Amino acid sequence: MRCFPQDACKLFDATLLCKGNMPEKKPTLVWFRKDLRLADNVALAAAVEVGGPIIPIFVWSEKEYGDWSPGAASRWWLHQALKSLSEQWNVKGGQLILREGDSIEVLRALIRETGAIRVLWNRRYEPPLRELDIGIKRALREDGVEVESFNSSLLNEPHTASTGSGQPYKVYTPYWNKVKDREIEPLAESAPRTYLFPDQFPSSVSLQALKLLPEIAWDSGFYDRWDVSEAGAMKRLSDFLAGPVDQYATDRDRPDYEGTSSLSPYLQWGQIGPRQIVHQLKAKCDLTQKGPLTYLKEVYWREFAYNVLYHFPQTPDQPLRPEYADFPWEHDASTLKAWQTGHTGYPIVDAGMRQLWATGWMHNRVRMIVSSLLVKHLLHNWQEGAKWFWDTLVDADLASNTLGWQWSGGCGADAAPYFRVFNPIIQGQKFDPEGDYVRRWVPEIRKLPSTFIHTPWEAPEGILQYAGIELGHDYPRPIIDHKKGRDRALAALAQFKS
Repeated sequence: MRCFPQDACKLFDATLLCKGNMPEKKPTLVWFRKDLRLADNVALAAAVEVGGPIIPIFVWSEKEYGDWSPGAASRWWLHQALKSLSEQWNVKGGQLILREGDSIEVLRALIRETGAIRVLWNRRYEPPLRELDIGIKRALREDGVEVESFNSSLLNEPHTASTGSGQPYKVYTPYWNKVKDREIEPLAESAPRTYLFPDQFPSSVSLQALKLLPEIAWDSGFYDRWDVSEAGAMKRLSDFLAGPVDQYATDRDRPDYEGTSSLSPYLQWGQIGPRQIVHQLKAKCDLTQKGPLTYLKEVYWREFAYNVLYHFPQTPDQPLRPEYADFPWEHDASTLKAWQTGHTGYPIVDAGMRQLWATGWMHNRVRMIVSSLLVKHLLHNWQEGAKWFWDTLVDADLASNTLGWQWSGGCGADAAPYFRVFNPIIQGQKFDPEGDYVRRWVPEIRKLPSTFIHTPWEAPEGILQYAGIELGHDYPRPIIDHKKGRDRALAALAQFKS
């Protein structure tokens, strides 16, 4: 097992990387960004291979993310992930150096302070970060610094897959067929027991100084839900592959089950990489079985999302299908607030929105239901939902978030047709048949029998009284009638196309 991709030896002087020379005395800066792990970290493995002291660094520069700087829940996760990574380095006898400011200025300062001759990192693919990294690489090379970047977060980089005519893919199935049989790179070699470090580390700001945690403790429910660490990610993967993956094809749609891996936030900040997941999946599971194969396809759905974002960088703010820019959306602040806070009167929707607020995560099936209600029934622009998810999801990933919301809005890649309107009643009855999920997150209606748990407004008055519910007071009536909402959505579509 080689420690990083085969062509990495081309990236440096071959005498340094491929002939096992004695380590240099000059240090290498390993710039961590969305790869907050030690295992299967290609840039880190390359730094070990080249020899010499290693200085791990992280630079917080919120403004460099542009309009899509990490939301509040993502910043919470980032704080915990940096804390865990710092502890990992401390155990190894090193130190994760934290700095804040413009990345190029911070890197140049660290190079001056440490005498580092090399900076290594793993690539990012989101705009404007990709353009920023290109500029930083050019500037540092002009300074005489060795700079190289690697792929440590995707199975297939976006520029490696195109249609027969050379165009980027806009539909998932052809993309899957194109890449599914490609060999996956081996894992970067496991982190060594010991690293070479400089005699003295440069100064570091404290983690608290980055001010990533919320000032008001709305995040109290996050701590019991998540073990934000590299070890936590690997345990989740191991537990998932030990059993739940076998029934994943069906159980992934059941929010009342623990049927998913919940690895998305770990992937987002790189505490686990997709290569680790796929290699483990192939080693432990039979991919001819529906459950494991369906899970593998979900990993590639994430890849597809990055493929779309890379080739269509305008999509976080603009529909991929430009004609949808003129869709007759409506906006009502009170309606949006009811949706955000889980007070729409549709129990499966309200359960999902409250789960999101309490834990920073929402079951994927429920994400589709709540987004359909907002975009179709309520005619709110998909960007409104995307921004709310961006701020409240610990796994807020620009590629996946954009693809998901444009899918719901009917205006993106591989999108659901706009005339497909989820019925939140049927969705709840089908995927939470006993109402266990709803009862957990909407406690004011937990005493309702399963017959009425998804339709409280249909319950006889005696049952409502027994359950202690006065509709409109203890729990709202539906914010809009399903049929009325569906008809309004179709009317808007007809008006838009005329």
